[in-house]
Amino acid sequence: MAIRIMIADDYALIRQGIRRVLEFEQDFDLAGEAEDGQEALARTLMLQPDILLLDAKMPGFDSLEVVRRLGQTGAGTKIIVLSPYDNNDMYLLEYLKEGAKGFLEKNTEPQLLVRAIREVSQGEAYIQPRLAQRLFGGQQNLPLDTQKWAQDHWEATREERLTAREHDVLIGIARGLSNQDIGRVLDLSEKTVKNHLTNIFRKLHVNDRTQALICALKQHLINLK
Repeated sequence: MAIRIMIADDYALIRQGIRRVLEFEQDFDLAGEAEDGQEALARTLMLQPDILLLDAKMPGFDSLEVVRRLGQTGAGTKIIVLSPYDNNDMYLLEYLKEGAKGFLEKNTEPQLLVRAIREVSQGEAYIQPRLAQRLFGGQQNLPLDTQKWAQDHWEATREERLTAREHDVLIGIARGLSNQDIGRVLDLSEKTVKNHLTNIFRKLHVNDRTQALICALKQHLINLK
């Protein structure tokens, strides 16, 4: 079954570039396009795409409000936020809180965009490692409420340290690898990788890959440098 994708960006040239990337994938189907936030919300609700590629800076209607309202409607569309390189990265934390499932820089390599779409469409979450490092490279740069959130998680997991193998799996997540790819690298079955992920989520008190990666970076359990 094809993955139906909506593109929301106010620059026609950007939309055209993304379209060309999608056209090379036989199981990708362009569901529609939007030029501003209000149109993105309306067309997503009408067309019900599987994935919404949403520019973090949209005119007319705040992109974060689009994410928030889609979450309130219970729409099944999963959102990948495309961040300009010069965007205020800390603002992207709010997208995560409102339910966005993926984060990429707008100038990312096409293969990473394709990977993110596939991962998110399968119920996973994806955050570009380079963007994650910019977001969470040091706790001293985080807003105060986020620092407290990180500290709370650290205290909660102090007695539940990750095993060496769980740490290896976490590194695989940071590199954007699928469960199958992590298993291939670590010589593990995909089922074993999933079991490790379940343990990681439990120990870090999170629900998905993106939250696990963010929590691990905040606690300095891994380093993407």
